[in-house]
Formats: sequence, C-alpha cells, structure tokens
Amino acid sequence: MSEIAQIIDTLEDRLAKVITRAGQVEKNAALLRSELEQAKGIIKKQSEEILTLQAKYDSLKIANSLLGSEENKRDTKLKINSLIRDIDLCIAQLSD
Repeated sequence: MSEIAQIIDTLEDRLAKVITRAGQVEKNAALLRSELEQAKGIIKKQSEEILTLQAKYDSLKIANSLLGSEENKRDTKLKINSLIRDIDLCIAQLSD
C-alpha cells in the first residue's frame, strides 16, 4: 500500500511542477505578445517616417534641379510634365 501512496505523491509533485511550468510559459507568452505589439508599433512608425523622409528627399531633388543643378534635370522635367498633364486633365473635367 505504501508503494501506491509513494506513486501518488510522486504524481502530485510532478503535476504541481507541470502546473507551475505552465503558468511560467503563459506569463512568458504574454510578455512576448506585448513585445511583439511594441515592435509592430515601432516598425509602423519607422515606415511612416521613411515615407515622409522619401517625400522630402524627392522635393529637395526637384528644388535643386530648379535652382540649376544638372544632376536631376530630367527628373524635374518629367515631374513638371506630369503636373501639367494633371492640371490639363482637371481643366478638361471642369469644362465638361
């Protein structure tokens, strides 16, 4: 009979350890989820910043071209032509 009691005690100890470990795993999973959400927020913020900086860079390239920079003249001409086409399209739609 003492063998059965010993087996039961062993099982109870192991079960307690498993329950404790499961609790630790759940806490760790919650922490990792929180870190993941923070990382996603940082990535989103940085992506928006990259887009903003890219737009500023493009504006600076055009401004340099308009000021006489030879490097980006072709890009500036293409941009101006595109803007003119957009304006012409708007005028055509307004006159209809």
